[in-house]
Amino acid sequence: MNQIRRKRIQNTPKVVQDVSNRPKEPEQIIEEQIEESLSEYRRSKRSLFRSSVVAGLDLGFSLLVMGVLYTMFSESTSEEVMQLIMAAAYPLGFLFVVLGRSTLFTEHTTLAVLPVLSGRESIRNMAIVWGIIYSGNLIGGYLMGGMLSWLGPNLGIISVHALEEIALHLIRADGMLIVGSAVLAGWLMGLLSWLVTSSQETISRMAIVVVITAAIGLGSLHHCIVGSTELFAGLLVSDKITIIDYVSTQGWATLGNIIGGAFFVSILKFKMVQK
Repeated sequence: MNQIRRKRIQNTPKVVQDVSNRPKEPEQIIEEQIEESLSEYRRSKRSLFRSSVVAGLDLGFSLLVMGVLYTMFSESTSEEVMQLIMAAAYPLGFLFVVLGRSTLFTEHTTLAVLPVLSGRESIRNMAIVWGIIYSGNLIGGYLMGGMLSWLGPNLGIISVHALEEIALHLIRADGMLIVGSAVLAGWLMGLLSWLVTSSQETISRMAIVVVITAAIGLGSLHHCIVGSTELFAGLLVSDKITIIDYVSTQGWATLGNIIGGAFFVSILKFKMVQK
């Protein structure tokens, strides 16, 4: 009898582990995302703003690495290879943000809509949360972009040409193309939020962040926070980029990111679970 009990005890952790490794049900994911979003609604505005500034600063490390790599390899590699190199560097800042649990606009674009759809929050409060997160992200990006535009060329690690070219690729499309590109980026960021909530382990979450954000970088899709940092740094060092270019591109990219995250992920996933 004691041997049977010992066998049962030994087998119990394996059963628990198997259950914990199963993908979460959509209903569970939605409920967890609603609770996570409600925690942001309940935070003090000052705390939410600080977290958003940190996210903007952290994302700037993607620009740091991309700038260094572009400076090192752009003259010795083809354009296609350079695109792959830049895409590989793009996820770094997102890893810092997601694993560090700071607050990113394109992630919470999706999350903040869910409490409104479930009737637990108002559109007015959602707009306030969006505004705080968005402004904090931009300020953090401005600080990092300004720092890199000064330190990079003076330290010899990032050339002015690199910062200029990284920014110029964002403004070469017209408004509707930027919106379409940003819709795809916002959609992917919404899926990132969904899949990160669905996953159980840190390694799995890291893999999700790398794969999805590398896809955004590989496609040169418009992300309103990373793109703002890139454009601002380019604006500071290049006469080819104007404040009008920044405002126009930033506006279209923000609109597209909101549509991609809010409609293609939040609303569709919520309706799927309801059915």
